[in-house]
Amino acid sequence: MAVIPTQRETVSRAPSHEPGMPTRRGADRRAVAHATLGGGPLAPGAARGLVRAALAEWARLGLPGAESLPQRLIDDAMVVVSELVTNAVVHAGTDVELACRLETSGEPDAGLKEEGAEVGAGAGDVVLLVEVSDHHPSRAPRDSGAELPYDIPEYGRGLHLVAVLSEAWGVTYRTGLKTVWARLPAEGATADDDIEAYAGAQAPGRGLPVGEVLAPEPQRAPHDEEWLNHGALSFLAEASDLLAGQLDEDHVAALTGQLLVPRLADWCAVWLEDESMGRGSWSDGGGGVGSGGRSGGGGYTGPGPRLARVWHSSEDRIEELRRALEKDPPRPPDTFRTGPVPAPWPGDALDALDGPDGPDGPGRGDTGATGAALAYRLVAGGRPLGTLVIGRAGVTCFPDEVTGLVEDLSRRVALAVGAARQYARQATISRILQRGLLPGAVAEIPGVSSALVYEPCDKGGPSGDFYDLFPAGAGRWCFAVGDVQGKGPEAAVVIGLARPWLRLLAREGYRVADVLDRLNQLLLDDATETADAAARALVAADGRTVPPGGAGGSADPGGLGGAVRQAEGPQTRFLSLLYGELVPFDGGVRCTLASAGHPLPLVLRADGEVLTAAEPQTLLGVVEDETYTSGSFELWPGDSLLCVTDGVTERRCGPRQFDDGDGLANALAGCAGLDAQLIAERIRRLVHEFGEKPPEDDLALLVLQTG
Repeated sequence: MAVIPTQRETVSRAPSHEPGMPTRRGADRRAVAHATLGGGPLAPGAARGLVRAALAEWARLGLPGAESLPQRLIDDAMVVVSELVTNAVVHAGTDVELACRLETSGEPDAGLKEEGAEVGAGAGDVVLLVEVSDHHPSRAPRDSGAELPYDIPEYGRGLHLVAVLSEAWGVTYRTGLKTVWARLPAEGATADDDIEAYAGAQAPGRGLPVGEVLAPEPQRAPHDEEWLNHGALSFLAEASDLLAGQLDEDHVAALTGQLLVPRLADWCAVWLEDESMGRGSWSDGGGGVGSGGRSGGGGYTGPGPRLARVWHSSEDRIEELRRALEKDPPRPPDTFRTGPVPAPWPGDALDALDGPDGPDGPGRGDTGATGAALAYRLVAGGRPLGTLVIGRAGVTCFPDEVTGLVEDLSRRVALAVGAARQYARQATISRILQRGLLPGAVAEIPGVSSALVYEPCDKGGPSGDFYDLFPAGAGRWCFAVGDVQGKGPEAAVVIGLARPWLRLLAREGYRVADVLDRLNQLLLDDATETADAAARALVAADGRTVPPGGAGGSADPGGLGGAVRQAEGPQTRFLSLLYGELVPFDGGVRCTLASAGHPLPLVLRADGEVLTAAEPQTLLGVVEDETYTSGSFELWPGDSLLCVTDGVTERRCGPRQFDDGDGLANALAGCAGLDAQLIAERIRRLVHEFGEKPPEDDLALLVLQTG
C-alpha cells in the first residue's frame, strides 16, 4: 500500500477565512460537530464514530438535507475522515482537531468566488464539509522512498483517495496549525483527471462513478458489486480497529474468519506457525506436509503449522472442512510473499457435505465440488507468522478487487498476530519474573495468624511492591513490606537485589536496624557501580580510560561521570521498606520493626484502640551512611498489626486520599473483633470503594494477628 502523498497542492484552492475550508451562506449552525482527539492509534476510530453519530443526530433533528443523505455519502465520509485523521496522527503526532458541517445553500460564499476556486458541480446541493487540523505543521511528510520488503507500512491510501472522493479539498497553513479540508457532495461525483492519476493504468475510463474507479469491474458475484463500490475501504478501516484491540492470536484468527465470511468468501482458514520455525521452513519443491510434521516429499520438515481457525458460511460444514484441511496444510512456494497464490480446493469434503442438492437448497448441491481458493502468507517484521486461506464455491477465480482487499486485510492480520505474540511473550516473562521476586509460600508462625492482599496495578508487568515473611532461625521470624521507585524491569532489579539480602542478613543474625543500614549502603554501592559501568562503556570507543570511581566521583568533578549520570537518568534506586522481627513467647509475641520512608504500621488492640507502631525515617538508597533505628513492642492475644504500601494510603478520590484525616486508622478501628483474613478483606474493599475508578497504583497489605 503506497505511503501518503507528499504534495501540498490542492484540487481547489482553500479560501483564506477561518476555520480553513470553504463555507456557504445559509448553513444551519446546529449542523456542526467538533472534537479534539488524542494523537494515538485510536483516533481514526473515534473520529469515524463522532461523524457517524453527528449524521444520525442531524437526521433525528430533521435538519435540512440530513434526512435524505445517501449511504454512499456516509461511507465516503467514513473513509475521508479516517484517512485525514490517520494522516495527521502519522505525520504530526499531536492532538487532532476534527470538525464536520452539513450545508445546503445553493450559493457559494463570496470570498470563494473572489478567489476563483472551483466549487464543483454539486455547489447547489447538500454537501458535507470535513476538516482535520494538527498542531505540528513544520514536520515534513513521511518520505516515500524505498520500503523494506518485509516491513510493510500501514499508512492508509493517502490524500489521493481524499481527492477522488471529494468535490474539492485543500490544505491551509497557519501559525502552529495545519488544516486539511474536504467537501463531499450528496450527489454522485464523477471521475476526472484526478481519478485517472489515482487509478493509473487500471482506470477504465472517465465519467464513471467514483466507486467504480476504486473497485474496477471484472467478473464478480452479484453480491459483491454494491458492497465493493463504497464499503470496502470502510471495511478495512473498521477491521484495523477491531484487530488492533486483540491481544490473543487465537482471537485474531477467529475475528479474521468473521470478517471474511460470508462478505468476501464462503469459507476461510487461518494457520499459525511457531516463529522458531524461522526462514525457509517451507520448501520450494512439491509434495505436502501433514499436520504435526508429517512429510510428503518436500515442504517443511519440522513441526507443522497449527490450524487456529476454520470458518464457513454454513456452520454445519465447519468440522468436516477442518478435518479435510488439517490433512494437507498450505504449502506456499515463497515464504515471505504476502500476495495471493492458488491453493487446493477441498472439493471432496465440501461435496460430501452437499449431497445431491446440498444443505443450501436444490440446485446448489454441486457447488462444493468446484471453486477457487487462495492462500496469503501472514508476514510481519520479516517473520512468517502463518497463512490465511479463503475459498469461494462456484467460481473459477476471485475478482481482482477482492484479492487486493484480502491482501490488505492479511497484512493487518499479520500485524495483529505479531503484536499479540509480542504481548504474550512479555506477559510470560513478567509472570516468571514476578514469581521469582515474591516468596513461593508465606511462613507459618506459632501463635500468629497472617493474611495478605497483593494486587499489582499492571497485570502484564512486574509490580513495584513486594512482601516477605520467613523464618530467620533461633526462634525468630522476619517480615517485610516494600515499595520500589517505579515499576517494570527497573523495579524488578531492585526487588531482586533487596529481598535476597534481607533474608541473608536476617539469617546471619543482624538486628533490624543493622539490616536497614547495610541494605541502604548496598543500594548506594550498586548505583555507583552502575554509573561507573555506563561511563566506561561511553568512552570505550574513544580509547579513554575512566579510573574506578571516576563516573561522577571526586576524581571527575562535574566531568564525564556527571554527563553520564545526566544522560542515563537518575542512578539512585529508592526503596521504601517496613521491616520487622517477631519472637513468640508465652502469652504473646515481641515485635521489633523499623520503617524507612514507608507508610507507618498500625496496631489494633483487642479493645479496639489503634496505635502507630513506628517512627518515620529516610528512604533506603538516598543518603549515604544513614543510621536507622528500630522500636519494640508486644502483641498480646487478639492484637493485630497492619502493614500497607502507599497504594492503600494514597488511594485517591478527586483531591482526597484514603488516609486523609487518619482514614486508615479509622478503617482499622472498625475491624475490631475480626480475624486477620477478614481485616485484610475489609481494608481492601474499603480502598476499592473509596474511588469510582480502579486503583492506579499497586496495592499490598499484610495483617499479623496473635492468637
